[in-house]
Amino acid sequence: MRELLDHGYDVLNVDVVAPAPAEKKCPLLRADLTNYGETVEALAGAWGVVHLAAIPADNLFAPERTFRENALSTFNVFQAATLLKLQRVVWASSETTLGLPFDRVQPPVAPIDEAHYPYPESTYSLSKVVGETMADQFARWSGVPFVGLRFSNVMEPHDYTARFPTWQADPVLRKWNLWGYIDARDAAQSARLGLEAAITGSENFIIAAADTVMRMSNAELLAAVFPGTRLAPGTGANETLLAIGKARRALGFAPKYSWRDAVAG
Repeated sequence: MRELLDHGYDVLNVDVVAPAPAEKKCPLLRADLTNYGETVEALAGAWGVVHLAAIPADNLFAPERTFRENALSTFNVFQAATLLKLQRVVWASSETTLGLPFDRVQPPVAPIDEAHYPYPESTYSLSKVVGETMADQFARWSGVPFVGLRFSNVMEPHDYTARFPTWQADPVLRKWNLWGYIDARDAAQSARLGLEAAITGSENFIIAAADTVMRMSNAELLAAVFPGTRLAPGTGANETLLAIGKARRALGFAPKYSWRDAVAG
């Protein structure tokens, strides 16, 4: 929300839990988005919505709960947004829709782009595929633009020195998402751009950092872990293997942050 506030937006934070006092940057409305009535009330009077609410992984709760709450809250937000005639819906899809952890289906070529879809491998990723399907239909019915952001693994600045060095000796540790990540500040940038870009219909975008989490080159990584995956010609030695070209072109997305700027060597 800091990104939106810094760019002149009036922001209402809707959540079931209040942020820590130090993190409170704007008014809070407590609401449960699995309740349709509360969702409509929360969005009444808004110009647009950035919908990030979800159970964020498949191993936190029972699979049934993860799917039910994610799919239901997303339906409620989409339904309320179109009922209230909001001008834009930006929402968090996931890189997991692309086939993570790439155990069952390995990508034939890397970097992979939005065309490598759908390959959900968990109820969490299935809930996001369902969300993307709902977005297609709500956009078709209503004319409201929907922007789905397939976020890679979100990292905070403190993660760079604490976690990234521990992965360098073993490429298998982070193979599950083709060694991708996204700085939280760049994720916020993409959400703002999703509100502002000239988008019609429903579009989905991979949102990742410009580089991988590894110092090993992409050629070395693929040879060691995915020998059947071809590296696309012209791919940089440490360039992201989660292609962000579509987000660059359509949203103006330009990642500003890299772990390499924080970790020596």
